[in-house]
Amino acid sequence: MIINQLTFLLLFCLLGWSGALIRPVPGISSSDRDGRTLHRTKRGWMWNSFFLLEEWTGTGKQYVGKLHSDMDTEDGTVKYVLTGDGAGTIFEIDENSGDIHATRRLDREEKALYTLSAKAVNKSSGQDLERASEFIIKIHDINDNEPKFSKDTYMASVAEMSNVGAFVMRVTATDADDEAYGNSAKLVYSILQGQPYFSVEPETGVIRTALPNMIRENREHYQVVIQAKDMAGQMGGLSGTTTVNITLLDVNNSPPRFPHSTYHLSTPESAGIGSSVGRIKAYDADVGQNAEMWYSVLDGDGQEVFNIITDSTSQEGVITVKKQLDYESKRLYSLRVQVTNTHIDRRFEQLGPFSDTATVRITVTDVDEPPVFIRAMYIFEVDEDTPAGSSVGTVSARDPDTVNHLIKYTIDRHTDLERLFNIDSNNGTISTLQALDRETSKWHNISVLATELSTALQTRVPVFIKVRDVNDNAPEFAMYYETFVCENVKAGQLIQTISAVDTDEPLVGHKFVFSLSTINPNFTIFDNEDNTARILTRRGGFNRREMSSYLLPVVISDNDYPIQSSTSTLTVRVCACDSRGNVQTCNTEALLLSAGLSTGALVAILLCILILLMIVVLFAALRRQKKKEPLIISKEDVRDNVVSYNDEGGGEEDTQAFDIGTLRNPEVIDTNKLRRDIMPEMLFPFRRTSPIKDNTDVRDFINGRLQENDSDPTAPPYDSLATYAYEGNGSLAESLSSLESAVTEGDQEFEYLSHWGPQFKKLADMYIGQESQRET
Repeated sequence: MIINQLTFLLLFCLLGWSGALIRPVPGISSSDRDGRTLHRTKRGWMWNSFFLLEEWTGTGKQYVGKLHSDMDTEDGTVKYVLTGDGAGTIFEIDENSGDIHATRRLDREEKALYTLSAKAVNKSSGQDLERASEFIIKIHDINDNEPKFSKDTYMASVAEMSNVGAFVMRVTATDADDEAYGNSAKLVYSILQGQPYFSVEPETGVIRTALPNMIRENREHYQVVIQAKDMAGQMGGLSGTTTVNITLLDVNNSPPRFPHSTYHLSTPESAGIGSSVGRIKAYDADVGQNAEMWYSVLDGDGQEVFNIITDSTSQEGVITVKKQLDYESKRLYSLRVQVTNTHIDRRFEQLGPFSDTATVRITVTDVDEPPVFIRAMYIFEVDEDTPAGSSVGTVSARDPDTVNHLIKYTIDRHTDLERLFNIDSNNGTISTLQALDRETSKWHNISVLATELSTALQTRVPVFIKVRDVNDNAPEFAMYYETFVCENVKAGQLIQTISAVDTDEPLVGHKFVFSLSTINPNFTIFDNEDNTARILTRRGGFNRREMSSYLLPVVISDNDYPIQSSTSTLTVRVCACDSRGNVQTCNTEALLLSAGLSTGALVAILLCILILLMIVVLFAALRRQKKKEPLIISKEDVRDNVVSYNDEGGGEEDTQAFDIGTLRNPEVIDTNKLRRDIMPEMLFPFRRTSPIKDNTDVRDFINGRLQENDSDPTAPPYDSLATYAYEGNGSLAESLSSLESAVTEGDQEFEYLSHWGPQFKKLADMYIGQESQRET
């Protein structure tokens, strides 16, 4: 390889030198149309491309080539100038000799060619001796880049059981070297790891299967290493590798199989319909939808009693109860079940069959069961108004177990809150506790409980009791009738059509008969025989002044047994009507108005009443605005003040507060009037009357105060409470009040209080204690 590179280098250098030589080209002279002589000038430059090896490893600067102009006499007056790509940085020229050098190593993968311009310039004058001409420096490629894959690791998959040569995936590597020159970028693919399962095409990089019938269940994952080598795979070429992880995809090539041929399950006889008895599971080596299975019952004596369903999550067969079990009837069942793949691949049918069968034996265990009623529900009928204690019907239950237990019957009182029924706890006979009324309730729904005495197991059954109708209600008016008759009515005219209703329900329907209780001179009734009747006038010419309304008793009877009848009163009002019979008025007040008062007079009366009311309201308002004598001179609102009197009352039992001075001196009232618009803090309890019956002074005092309050013009307009009190006399202790007392507490002795009894003992202790503290 080194020899080849040196050969290329020598060849390119020779080509560069030959192209850089300046050769004169002789001109051709001729005469133009004007007779002037034309000369073709000599071409000063002849250019070829320069070639330069990339990644040069020599010392110093790399020689590219030499430029020379025929205008250069080599006397030092010509200067060579280089411009263009990399001029002055990558490439430099000797201005005297025209030699071009590369200042550093070049990489073709960075830039493959450089375009430059060169010209010859007179050093002294600076004039161009030659026009600038372009030339190209091409970088010759060497194999200095290894192949590279786009990924370090690839993921691929292929179906298991695939034929030899099945496509897996394609990997591609790239080489940065020049593809147009040599074999530096010509790649060859090979497999380093993964034989003998997979292979790779050398030119394309396509990976294919190399072994037939690879089974995923045996091995699922493979790791394949692919190499790409340049120089067409020759010795000395560069290479790169990548890893391909290949997964075998599952196909349905494994049938499901039961691990056991027979399964044994058990369930109690009390298991409800739809409840699970047990689970069985078949195994399939496939995965995903290829492992999905479906279970079914093929045959067996339990085919009508049990069912099997598929749990889509766990792929198990769940055996459920299809029909109620009874240990006493049958205790052992047998089923033959089958499992089948739901998705079968027809390419692998020869590996089947893709189904399997097994036998399931189910044992029913005994459970102590509650009583069972003979019927799912009971319906009884009873006449209304049947006396209490009458039989309605009988319910019956039995113990389904092999050992019969005693059963007790009860009524669930939550369904019979009114306690209308009773049941015999031994035989289940239901009877009434009180008379039933069909009009109140036509049906009664109760629940009867049957309880085993030994186990307390219960069963309930609904009992529907229909109350049969008995004709115990009389018919009555279907509605309230507003009936009237015109004053100018004629005899035999229809004034009202009536109908009736009956809360009873006879078997053949209602048939009502209408009649009047007595012969009426004013009205008569006509039965239409369709449960309606017409009320007709017997005479004409009614007068409201004589009689404003008439009461017409109507007798309504039914046709059931026993016959029931009632009397309903129809009120017929007398009204004024026009000639067409339209009612104008039925009020008696209208008679008075029509007798003497016109509309204008009525309006005048109403206006007078309104004016009078306005005068009264105005007078009351002016009176309220009149300045009143203040009851209490205070800066605050007197209505918001509450004055409490805590003075001692009179008598031994009197503990309320009253002004004793006021009672003894009635004359002070005129100069010291108290407010009477303040509610007291509490209502005083009942006071004992004075033992002296004839207290003239007290009676006169109270009467005087009462008369004064009644006639006082300054009294408040609202209700107020005035309290009058009188201190009783005749007490052995006399007055305990300190009011109007000339002595002080310090001058009094309180020892005598302790001798007055337990009522004054607490008071004596208080005063004696205070006196002792004061002395101390």
